[in-house]
Amino acid sequence: MATRSIATAIDIAAGPEQVWQVLTDWPRYPEWNPFIVGLHGRRETGASLVATLHPPGGRRLTFRPRLTAFNTGQQLRWRGKLLLPGLFDGEHHFRLEALENGHTRLHHGEDFSGLLLPLFGQKLQTATRQGFLAMNEALKQRCEALASQAPA
Repeated sequence: MATRSIATAIDIAAGPEQVWQVLTDWPRYPEWNPFIVGLHGRRETGASLVATLHPPGGRRLTFRPRLTAFNTGQQLRWRGKLLLPGLFDGEHHFRLEALENGHTRLHHGEDFSGLLLPLFGQKLQTATRQGFLAMNEALKQRCEALASQAPA
């Protein structure tokens, strides 16, 4: 079966706790997140989520992934599918890496597989990748703004 991955990373001038707090404050996503414009569900491994994406240049898409990992302060992963497992599946992931300077590196990506992957391949490398990068930059701006407001 065909597979394809998107991997991005960005350094954020804020500590991992601050980045995790913003990343998991799903009700506030519409305030800052240009890509994942809605995310609802319990913050625990195994929970069902409702996610609404707005890819650059595309229309909104709502789907229901399952949270496969919720490791506080470290990692968040969910797995979604199109209609039936094996047609077009994706495992979306966020991982925080603490840097020596007190900052955080966000690793953000998704692994795709399924029979329909060849039909979506080009779109993954353009609109979906652009959406990830836009979200990364927006998360960076929000976290750094909040970090600059925190008392020293």
